[in-house]
Amino acid sequence: MPASSTTRYTNDVGLNSRNQSTLGARTTEDGSHFDDGGYPSSSREPESRFAEHLNGLFPLQFPPELARRILTHGSHPAAIHGHNAGLSFMGRRVLESYLLLYLSSSPALRPTHDLELIVSRALNTYVLGENVGSLWGLGRALRWTPTVPANKLQAKIDQQALLRNVGLYKVQGDAVAAVVGGIFHQFGGSVAHRVFHTRLLPNLLLGRRPEGLPEVFHAGVLEMAERMGGKDGSLLIDSTARSTPERLAASS
Repeated sequence: MPASSTTRYTNDVGLNSRNQSTLGARTTEDGSHFDDGGYPSSSREPESRFAEHLNGLFPLQFPPELARRILTHGSHPAAIHGHNAGLSFMGRRVLESYLLLYLSSSPALRPTHDLELIVSRALNTYVLGENVGSLWGLGRALRWTPTVPANKLQAKIDQQALLRNVGLYKVQGDAVAAVVGGIFHQFGGSVAHRVFHTRLLPNLLLGRRPEGLPEVFHAGVLEMAERMGGKDGSLLIDSTARSTPERLAASS
């Protein structure tokens, strides 16, 4: 493809309000902003904004450096100062382990269930990005640089198709895994386990769609989330105060 037919866009939403008026800028319906006005210098970006976004999602206090790394994709120019690939790798292993542990102890599990297939579909990067990353507003906080044909951003095309084509769901899915990896690294497995059951897995109940968790497990997922305090419950709870269902889930 000729170089002139492709434009690089850097997503740095909320860093510089003047970008909204930059020639060729476009803001999608979910608030994600694509700007072809150049790459803002990382030195101009307050690191506190990354921690503020994550602290607003979870009742935790993320160190600014960790939050910056979680919300910087490897495609962004500032990735030379650190990005989320390592944390994303760790987080995906954590997610797979927690889901396998839950499924293997679920009374809904049947011999005919293919655990590997269930896990791969539920934790598909695009599924995580669309159904968890969007809910967490990661597209408004992530630093990333998609490469897309300029005419696709300028044309009036389907919104969901646009987000998928520019790679937003992919980088959001990587960021979801990085968030879990960062929580596991900074706050420990118990906190990551509660995040998984109260903030993440319930958002993968997608009815009878082939992606997401099979419907037969939905009731158990919602019950477990409620027992752990629900989506607004505390994440930092002393291990001696945990309920019996939670201790069983953590040790399963």
